[in-house]
Order: sequence, then structure tokens, then C-alpha cells
Amino acid sequence: MRRRQYKIKLRKAEKKQLENYVKSGKRSARAITRARILLLANEGKTVNEIVKALKSSKPTVYRIRKRYIDEGLEFILGEKPRSGKPSKIDSCLETQLATIACSEPPEGFSKWSLKLLANKLVELKLIESISHTHVGTLLKKMNLSLG
Repeated sequence: MRRRQYKIKLRKAEKKQLENYVKSGKRSARAITRARILLLANEGKTVNEIVKALKSSKPTVYRIRKRYIDEGLEFILGEKPRSGKPSKIDSCLETQLATIACSEPPEGFSKWSLKLLANKLVELKLIESISHTHVGTLLKKMNLSLG
């Protein structure tokens, strides 16, 4: 099965915008690669030449060219949100964790441990489950120390 060829013909303003985008170097590597793919395609380079020049893959080059035709230049300038599970941790939970960590430890313990904190958060039904390592990460993010 042969892929449909998407001919790229950038307007002068788009070409200038992409050239400046690449030159700035303050973008993600993916975004800069997308811009370079379009610039090379605009010069009349074949898919194989673009793949070789950018050390990219054919599907990537085809996909970028197609998306430019379908969506325009805007997809280069901004990233779509990435998939992934949203965080269960909100600022309210972080506040509760900090409050517990700064309070007196349970009887029989001289100080809070990460496991004790994780268990306390679950016991208080603030969160369904959380690992002690994640509690440590949260404390580190908040610049709190148990030691």
C-alpha cells in the first residue's frame, strides 16, 4: 500500500516563522524536528531524504506532513496535552500531609516515618492508597524533612 503524498508549500511568513522557531533553540526537540521536517519538505526533499537528514522515521515524516495539511502550522507551535493518568494528589492533600508530618508522632514512635505517614493518610481517608516513596517525594517537593 502506497502512502498519499502530501505536498508542502509554505507561505513566506510561515517559512520565516519556522526558521526563527528552529534558530531560537528554546523549544522541545520534537517541536524543532517537526519544524525542520516542514522546512525540508517545502524545499522539495523526498521522504527518504528527510528521514536521512534528520535521522527520523518515515511514519513521523508522513504524519507531520499530513498534520500540517489537516491542521495548519499551529500544531508545530504548541504541544497537544499528553495522555496519562491525572494525579491523585492535590494541594489540599499536600497541606494535610505537611500538617501530619509536623505534628507529634503516634505513641510508641519517636518520629514519623514515611510508612507511618502513608498509612495515616489512608487511615484518615484522605486518599485511597499511596506509597511511602511517593510520600517522600511529596515531602521533598515541599522542602520538609522527617530527620
